[in-house]
Amino acid sequence: MPTENEMRELFRNDGILIPPLSLRLIQENIASRNRIFDAEVEISWMDKKARFLVELKSKSTPLIFRDALNYLKSSPLPEHYLPMLIMPYLSELKLSELEQLGVSGIDLCGNYLIVVPGEFAAFRSGAGNRFPSSAPIKNIYRKNSSMVGRVFLAKPRYSSVQEVCAEINRRNLLVTAGIKKPISLSTVSKSLKTLENDLIIGRERGIDLLQAEKLLTKLTEAYFPPKAQAITKIKLPYSKNEIFSLLLKQSQKLKIPIAATGTTSFNLYAVMERGDLLSVYCTDLAALLESLPGNKTDRFPNLELIETNDERVFFDPFVFEGFPWASPVQVYLELMDGDKRDQETATQIKSFILDNYQKEFNQ
Repeated sequence: MPTENEMRELFRNDGILIPPLSLRLIQENIASRNRIFDAEVEISWMDKKARFLVELKSKSTPLIFRDALNYLKSSPLPEHYLPMLIMPYLSELKLSELEQLGVSGIDLCGNYLIVVPGEFAAFRSGAGNRFPSSAPIKNIYRKNSSMVGRVFLAKPRYSSVQEVCAEINRRNLLVTAGIKKPISLSTVSKSLKTLENDLIIGRERGIDLLQAEKLLTKLTEAYFPPKAQAITKIKLPYSKNEIFSLLLKQSQKLKIPIAATGTTSFNLYAVMERGDLLSVYCTDLAALLESLPGNKTDRFPNLELIETNDERVFFDPFVFEGFPWASPVQVYLELMDGDKRDQETATQIKSFILDNYQKEFNQ
């Protein structure tokens, strides 16, 4: 990833090429109407020339792109000057956005858009990103860091990083049970920075979720099922309600956290027919089995126990009549990871999540 000084050196040494056009640096650090621009450049094509005032950025994140555009569009330019943005990489989507706003753009990979109204225009895209480190390295939508995003779908507005961190730990059954360490403030802070760069949260008046649907998409793309240490299916001589009551009683007695899986919890949020098998996550399958009557069987079982220490499945449970059911987000992610029928049901869960977000955000 080039530094801003290295990008300026490219200017000075005619190292930014946009064939068949030519770019020439006129001067750096231009003051215009109480605004400072990084450079003044001249673009020429055949016998035509145009002058541009440039906003130069050494990173290509969505947040930096948006802020640079806002700066260029809010800055009245002197007569006969046009706005330009230069970044390490401009995707075809970003170039299209620049075109709609009447801003020219150049990257260091060979992509560019030059627009001089009434005179000439040039466009080139398709060159790959030579600076992939301009995107976040860590996928914060995967594994335990995904809880930082998920907590905004439960409560979309916070006053501080500390409040976000405390809320995540409060909603984590394994943390409150003393089985897992609380998520650290530094992990939350780093994850929030990525969410902000991806334009999913904003910090104008605290920390707010701005794009719930985009967040759900990111979480879905990164989702993978929890790793199971053991899975056992048994047949209990009880009804569904009796089984849940028994599980709740024994888990509290043995101090073993449990939570219904998403595929068992979905009917709390959507309508869909499914079999009689109840599926429940737990942290100590052997101890829980010893306290339950019934026989292990693969023939017509009515209870499946899945042992796992994956914090995601114990995060933000919906407690109904004392029993911890999967959160709507966990239900949605599990269904989206399933077959076509599951994914169709997931659309109902998605509507539930987004409607709830809108209500919470407007309060």
